[in-house]
Amino acid sequence: MPEIADHLDQGLSILFIGFNPSLLSGETGHHYANPRNNFYRILHRAGLTPRLYDASEDQDLLKLGYGFTNIVARPTRGIDDIDRSEYAEGRDILHAKLQQYRPKVACFVGKGVYTEYSKKSKVNWGFQPSPVIPEIHEFVAPSSSGLVRMPMEEITGIYRQLAEYIAEHGE
Repeated sequence: MPEIADHLDQGLSILFIGFNPSLLSGETGHHYANPRNNFYRILHRAGLTPRLYDASEDQDLLKLGYGFTNIVARPTRGIDDIDRSEYAEGRDILHAKLQQYRPKVACFVGKGVYTEYSKKSKVNWGFQPSPVIPEIHEFVAPSSSGLVRMPMEEITGIYRQLAEYIAEHGE
């Protein structure tokens, strides 16, 4: 199955970084395409988007200053189908993308994504005190997967911190 295209640009307010695309994302070519994935609902409820977007409109979020990439580009059924070498390669590729595109905030959609990238074993939700690339704010948010057991309001509250940061810093 082909990889789905990143949505990247210089000067993004937020670059959302996932584990890897789902099989449905691979089939459709759109990020967070599984209807059980709450990503676009979370963004809207958190105040990051002015309306509810559909996965088929993912490229339109570039106009809002939001981009998309993954630590592993290959679509899989789940993260258990990703091997250690793919994470190591993806970590290097992601680091290069961050260096090249320099988003103001790198939002890791899931603690596991961030721990794979940063090699840190314990992290908290929200902004990280010691970013890997000092000029880029790193933010760890809950996964938007429908399998996550955290209440939606709690997830939305964490993402709302991003909306508040963007509003406060005019980015």
